[in-house]
Amino acid sequence: MSDNGLPRRRAAINELGEALRSLVEHATATEAPTEEILRAAERIRRAAGPLAEHRRGRFDTAAADDLPGGVRLYNPVTGTGSAFAPPVEMHREGDLAIGTCTLGRAFEGPPSFAHGGVSAMLLDQMLGYVVTTSGHPGMTVRLDTGYRGPVPLYTPLLMTATIATVDGRRVTATGTIATADAPSTTLVEATGVFVSLRAEQAERLFGPVLNRRG
Repeated sequence: MSDNGLPRRRAAINELGEALRSLVEHATATEAPTEEILRAAERIRRAAGPLAEHRRGRFDTAAADDLPGGVRLYNPVTGTGSAFAPPVEMHREGDLAIGTCTLGRAFEGPPSFAHGGVSAMLLDQMLGYVVTTSGHPGMTVRLDTGYRGPVPLYTPLLMTATIATVDGRRVTATGTIATADAPSTTLVEATGVFVSLRAEQAERLFGPVLNRRG
């Protein structure tokens, strides 16, 4: 893909992602009549048909992604092209990583609150982000999550993460989830251990992807 076409493609992917997230939200919250739900399902299948004709394989990365640059448009937490992602927006403020998002109905576990596994996923992403942007990229080998209170839906959330220790290839990071209105009240906390890959490990895990990218 030419550099000139990349911004337009990314914009199109973002637009599709936004439309899909709206669809998922409405579909999981609707109490429409049964026949309307059936008609909607058929319309969605028809719309999906042309997209299915151009599917990537397992080891093919998206043409609009930039792996070295950290651009992953379909990441299930941060990807603006993902139908599933909230998506979380992340940035650094000194040693602290900050993330914000609002969870809709698709993330519900207990009525009106987020599923606990979603909280763990958000924190794994936050911890991975602070580890990578601190210059110590690695893969999660352990994630310990503590739940102090339920995470509410339809409420702006504030997530933080920071590096705790660096011991050779092993990095430990900690993070929290709170609401934006009560940032000092921790709802979920996590400690993650990340280990950088040796060259042979990276080749074993990601060789098929990297080789296909040339």
